[in-house]
Amino acid sequence: MKPSDPRGILGGVPTEPGIATTSEYGVLGVRAAFGEPVERFTLDRYPPAAELAGLVERYWVVSWELPPGREASITLLPHPCVNVVLDRGRLTVSGIGRDRFTYAYRGVGGVFGIKFRPGGFLPFLGRPLSDITGAVLPAEQLWGPPAAALAEQMTPAGLDHRVALVEAFLRERWPPPDPQVAFVQRIVAALLHDRTIARVEDVTEMFGIAPRTLQRLFQRYVGVSPKWVLRRYRLHEAAAVLAREQHRPWAEVAAELGYFDQSHFIRDFTAAIGMTPVAYAHACRRREAPIST
Repeated sequence: MKPSDPRGILGGVPTEPGIATTSEYGVLGVRAAFGEPVERFTLDRYPPAAELAGLVERYWVVSWELPPGREASITLLPHPCVNVVLDRGRLTVSGIGRDRFTYAYRGVGGVFGIKFRPGGFLPFLGRPLSDITGAVLPAEQLWGPPAAALAEQMTPAGLDHRVALVEAFLRERWPPPDPQVAFVQRIVAALLHDRTIARVEDVTEMFGIAPRTLQRLFQRYVGVSPKWVLRRYRLHEAAAVLAREQHRPWAEVAAELGYFDQSHFIRDFTAAIGMTPVAYAHACRRREAPIST
């Protein structure tokens, strides 16, 4: 077992349901009008029932409370996961978003989401996840009228009741086992946790899989390429470190995350986050773009 693999998730060992396959990062900023931070904003995460944890990573709840007439926004860098989201009474299926996006909110409200593990939604969708990458679909398009009924039941319900409704809904539609899902999750867990992986070639060597087979597997089960997943997880962590340790040299952060070409890191970071590593650290120092982890 490698020192960088403290929980035994790599090298062909099956991923346990409790092992994370997505990071805890990705929220880039919570800003109100004129840029000041919004304190009355919360992001909470809850685990699924044990028998659902092979496909569902977690439930998440965003809630806020703003004074009348005020508006705020949250900017996110999405994970390589499908989410089923209840927002303003509508239930939608959100494929992987390739780019950061900003959600504006006002008054008092909240959003409830089901984050599926990478690869975990394909058994429900029944076709390649790449078909819905970048798309947001009404849940009725997948599950028909029962999805609309579920949204109607969930909207007035409290958290515990919402979770119970969702889990009953999923159990009724639980798909047959697919061994490829578990294999994909082992690879994704390695991309997330193992700092010795710097290139896709490291993955093919570690798991004994041909590059083209790996690419096809990810397009079908995840919806994006393994290179995209690796880069996204490293950028999630880079943004979190620069927000938390604002005076730390960004080149040191880049090297720790496997970026040995500094210009490559700057290019990737700027494209994903919208500003250079230096500018992002400065913005966090001035509390213009605080990150929530």
